[in-house]
Amino acid sequence: MLLQQNWVSPHWAWQSLGKPFLLFLFLMLQTADLEARRGHQFVWKTGHWGRCVGDCGSGGLRSRAVWCTHAEGWTTYHANCDQQHKPESQRRCFKVCDWHLELFEWEVSGWDRCGLAAVAGAESGAEGCVTAQHGLQRRSVRCLQRLNRTVVASEICEHFTPQPPAEQACLVPCPRDCVVSEFSGWSECGTDCARSSQHRTRAVIAPPLYGGAPCPNLTESRACGAAACALGEQQHTYSLRVGPWGQCRPPHPKDVELAGRTMRDLGSDSGERSTAGLHGSKRHQHAGEVEIGYQTRQVRCVSSDGKHAALSLCLQDPVPVTAKSCVIAKDCETSEWSPWSSCSRTCSWGELAPGFRSRRRSVRSVPVGAGKPCPELEEREACSVGGKELLQPCPRFAWRASEWKACQVSLLLGQQDPPQHRHTGLCGGGLQTRVVFCVQITVELGTHRLKEVARPVDGKLCQGPAPSSSQVCHLPCPAECVVSLWSAWGPCQHEDCQHRHGARGFRMRQRQVIVDPVGTLTGCPHLVESIPCEDPACYEWIVSEGICLTDHGKCGPGHRVLKAACRSREGEEVPHHLCSQLPHPEVVACEVPCAMDCVTSEWSPWSPCSHSCSSKNAEGTQSRSRSILALPAEGGKACPPDRALQEHRACNDHPCVHFFWETSPWSACSEDVLVTALNATASRSGEATCGLGIQTRKVFCMKSTSGQVTPKRCPESVRPEAVRPCLLPCKKDCVVTPFSEWTRCPTACQPGNSTAVKQSRYRIIIQDSASGGQACPDTLYEERECEDIPICPVYRWKTHRWSPCVLVPDSVRQGVPGQSEACGHGLQSR
Repeated sequence: MLLQQNWVSPHWAWQSLGKPFLLFLFLMLQTADLEARRGHQFVWKTGHWGRCVGDCGSGGLRSRAVWCTHAEGWTTYHANCDQQHKPESQRRCFKVCDWHLELFEWEVSGWDRCGLAAVAGAESGAEGCVTAQHGLQRRSVRCLQRLNRTVVASEICEHFTPQPPAEQACLVPCPRDCVVSEFSGWSECGTDCARSSQHRTRAVIAPPLYGGAPCPNLTESRACGAAACALGEQQHTYSLRVGPWGQCRPPHPKDVELAGRTMRDLGSDSGERSTAGLHGSKRHQHAGEVEIGYQTRQVRCVSSDGKHAALSLCLQDPVPVTAKSCVIAKDCETSEWSPWSSCSRTCSWGELAPGFRSRRRSVRSVPVGAGKPCPELEEREACSVGGKELLQPCPRFAWRASEWKACQVSLLLGQQDPPQHRHTGLCGGGLQTRVVFCVQITVELGTHRLKEVARPVDGKLCQGPAPSSSQVCHLPCPAECVVSLWSAWGPCQHEDCQHRHGARGFRMRQRQVIVDPVGTLTGCPHLVESIPCEDPACYEWIVSEGICLTDHGKCGPGHRVLKAACRSREGEEVPHHLCSQLPHPEVVACEVPCAMDCVTSEWSPWSPCSHSCSSKNAEGTQSRSRSILALPAEGGKACPPDRALQEHRACNDHPCVHFFWETSPWSACSEDVLVTALNATASRSGEATCGLGIQTRKVFCMKSTSGQVTPKRCPESVRPEAVRPCLLPCKKDCVVTPFSEWTRCPTACQPGNSTAVKQSRYRIIIQDSASGGQACPDTLYEERECEDIPICPVYRWKTHRWSPCVLVPDSVRQGVPGQSEACGHGLQSR
């Protein structure tokens, strides 16, 4: 029994849980399949990158459109595409501005050699070439930063000048093959028994040019037919071996003797000297410390058994040179490095244009011969320590403007005829002005956030045209309220059909606003008037006439069925029991004209009532008419008389007294105590500078003949509202710039009698205060006297007293008669 229970239990579990499990597994597989299909059906698409916008430099931003599309091409929601692989829609970029012109330039290399260009349909090779072939030259064109010569994006340089062409067409001369002479005659074979060969040569007359065929082999050799040598009489062949040139050295006498002896020792003991003499046996020294030396090389004659032999056995024409003059190599010599210069910039433009300092060294002696070339004579490095910029950011300047002033028409009219346009109430086209000024853009250290308000500076520091300081505007002209004519008086109705009490009601008429008032203090007049009435009804029968049906035949007397519908005063059809008894009669007599009868038209609508009310002297009437369309034929029914073609009835029989609601103008928008308390409670900061307010006005009932009456005389259902919500204008504080820098005081001396020299500064109102905000300061301009200005010195002649009179000396005056006294003509000095 236990085994049976253990066996049945899993079977029962499979029967009860197997189907839901399979259904769950099926749904999971379907979901995975849908996800896989969706991943292949929807793909991201991107548009082209837009222009770089934003601040100058590396703070620009470039955007592009990114959308999700189906494999069939139609656009769908972004959620259908894989969000993990969504392309970026914005990226940082470098915003090029005009002041970057001096920081970047195009670097253009020289043109490469002209190479053949593939031209469709043109014959290739020398066979189809007559004079020249089409070619193409290329060169490197890069946009570089001038300071450190690093490559940047070409778009930066293209902002100022177009990119120079990197390719140009050229002409390649036709290929010219190598031209050689005819072979010379074969050389003679040797007479000995050794195996020898004979040779012949040819020379190059014209080398190959422009891809022509290369030169063929210039030498040929062949074996000579000679008898075999006897035993022990083997002959040797000799070959000339030329070594590399030695080092250039000064020709000291010992070297000359050694070189001569070396040349003689190369040969055998035959005592032959080298045929080549030594040049430059004396040391020559020219201007610029260039020394002339000599260099040698070994020329040896070697037999086929590896032994040295006499040079005469190997001599050929021309004889190889064993010594030649040379320039003694001298390395370039430079001075020590100079101290580091000051930084090339006094301020930093960021990573794009860093400052550099440099040091130099000069060339004391240039390299001579194969000496080492001169190293770099200048070194530059960034003005930073450990990657930290030591310079303050450079000042950047930009145009700023205050908010637009109110539109004024008098500004335009005042330019035409000022005395004639001093009145108010002008409208139409006007002019708005604002203050445009130049500011220095300052960035808070450690952030990339600009300070909001900067002090004004001289406008010459801002580049580019200044924004406009005026613009055309429009002031709407005042317009009075225009209303339509009064509608006809409506039926007598209850105030409230839901709560009907009493037998008193109102008849009302209305008019609509055609043109709203603009710029006037007076609003529109009242739009609803009412008259008290008796026996009001909330519902009324609306009767419509059916077509005329003849009693016998197709024409003649007949009857017309009246169709009545019970409707509310809003025009909606309601059950019949809400209306009073049915209108009688339900059927009225009519007549369908026969072919021979007189034919009249239908009655026209009732004309407007002649009077809006009835009085002792006048009653309102209205009329309607019909006309004769066709006269009767013989035997037909005659036309009605003229008096039967018109009908009259009384209208507006109520007295000429009506009532209406009158309102005062709306008050200014003010704070609602309850709303303000709620805002203050909901606001975390506790400050509610703007939000919802209320406006109020007085509402009173007016009688057309006597003025204000009790409100009960006017219908409450059309009473205008006395309170309405409004938006409180937000408080606007006055915003002014900081004071500009003080103007400079003169450094030169000033005359003592001149007026005091003053310096001034100013600030500009960017935003006026409004709605109770902080008012603008009174002082926008300040000035003060310059201090410590030197007074120009004043020079004048100053004299001392005259000295005593000096006469002619006594030695001169001796012997002159009459000159014994101390008197006469003399000289004074001072």
